Amino acid sequence: MNLAIIKYNAGNVQSVLYALQRLGVNAIVTDNHKEIAAADKVIFPGVGNASSAMGYLHKTGLDELISSLQQPVLGICLGLQLLCNFSEEGNTKCLGIFDVEVKKFDESVKDENLIPVKIPHMGWNNIYHLSSPLMKGINENAFMYFVHSYYAELSPQTIASTNYVVPFSAAIHKNNFYGVQFHTEKSAAIGEKILSNFINII
Repeated sequence: MNLAIIKYNAGNVQSVLYALQRLGVNAIVTDNHKEIAAADKVIFPGVGNASSAMGYLHKTGLDELISSLQQPVLGICLGLQLLCNFSEEGNTKCLGIFDVEVKKFDESVKDENLIPVKIPHMGWNNIYHLSSPLMKGINENAFMYFVHSYYAELSPQTIASTNYVVPFSAAIHKNNFYGVQFHTEKSAAIGEKILSNFINII
């Protein structure tokens, strides 16, 4: 199988590459349009700022390429957010694959001890209300690893939810596009199972 990881200025590509290697899957890390278009599966990772990332995608034409892909595509963390309509981070118009807005966690919210919640949301949290082949074999309330200050709202495209400050989309699916807010590559065996599910999607 030919799997491409999109290389751009906000991609956490090495950790994803290592996770795939642990599964026995070889992938190329590339920003070459022809190589990405020819891949059987595409992973769109990301860590960083939505506005600068979208600026780079526009500059390189990767925005139009990603939107045109017909094979299964998996956005991870910022990759998921960039597949949405709009992000409050820099008031950024994103790729518009998912009809969802990305919002910033409300830093004024306090926990049960009246202590302000910590932003970014960082660490292990559970996912629930699971659906889609991407979540095959994953138990309700499984724990995944998150690091983010912005979240995708719940929508009909949500295939897994998490609650931190508010309930939000931990994973989304529309047609050939999938997105996860958590880091599969840092979520131990369960994260690797979700990557394996994506690899095996027909």
